[in-house]
Amino acid sequence: MLLSGTANPQLSERIAREIGMPLGEMDITRFADGEFDPKISESVRGHDVFLIQPTCAPVSDNLIQLFIILDALRRASATRITAVIPYYGYQRKEKKTQPRDPISAKLMANIIEIAGANRVVCVDLHAEAIQGFFDIPVDALTATKILARRVRERHGHDVIIVSPDTGGAARARRLARILDAPIAIIDKRRPRDDTVEVATVIGDVAGLKCVIVDDLISTGSTLASAAVALREKGATAVDCVATHGVLSPGALERLHEAPIDEICITDTIPFPNGHNRSFDDAPKLRILSVAPLIAEAIVRVHEGRSVSELFR
Repeated sequence: MLLSGTANPQLSERIAREIGMPLGEMDITRFADGEFDPKISESVRGHDVFLIQPTCAPVSDNLIQLFIILDALRRASATRITAVIPYYGYQRKEKKTQPRDPISAKLMANIIEIAGANRVVCVDLHAEAIQGFFDIPVDALTATKILARRVRERHGHDVIIVSPDTGGAARARRLARILDAPIAIIDKRRPRDDTVEVATVIGDVAGLKCVIVDDLISTGSTLASAAVALREKGATAVDCVATHGVLSPGALERLHEAPIDEICITDTIPFPNGHNRSFDDAPKLRILSVAPLIAEAIVRVHEGRSVSELFR
């Protein structure tokens, strides 16, 4: 059985169409004080249930909704409950970076398990170590092949893949391996939160088409600064590809003012997701769907087949 929370119903519908079955009936209303009141309209006893609910903005609402529905499924005697979380909220706090920091990504994992999930499916975690925060199986999917297909459509193999920081070098290498392309790395410093200072470009990008790859786009300041640095080093074109379009207020404007030719994201997070913007305001933006990838993973999990084969 497939169920969907309210975080990204469009993606849930696409996944259901790919699998060829309807979403289960569930009404999610609110009490007068704003608390969620989900009601699953059909029996889940003995079912293998997949609950699709990314924890994007409004993050707290979507997390609470996820927890409550998981609890309802557990108490209703579902045989197995898989939380399908295309975007995993609070994932950027996966370690302590200064004294008295929380490790929010670990806390979310603990609550998801306690709420009733027996398995988790997610897409492009900010840090691969987050899989180890769970004591239940985690299928960490990646949209790298989907993004690579778009890069190849635009540029063939005539590109250089750029990591916007040293921490993303492994992600850049994965995309570069598929495209048989070289890589470059931006050495950046962050004097304070949401402020990026590019130090240097490691690698020769002069006369080349650059594709900056990241796991998510939030404020856009990192990619905008990287694009300027690449152009100054002689890049002839700059595209940006990322799995998750968090796109906090002001991000699209910042990216459209930067010397970037195309911004490619996926639909793990709905667009425009409550912000006052539309595709007319985002001529550089292109959105690809991860529905076929997630649908295939769900079918393989249900049938007990290998999920890792999707990445070969």
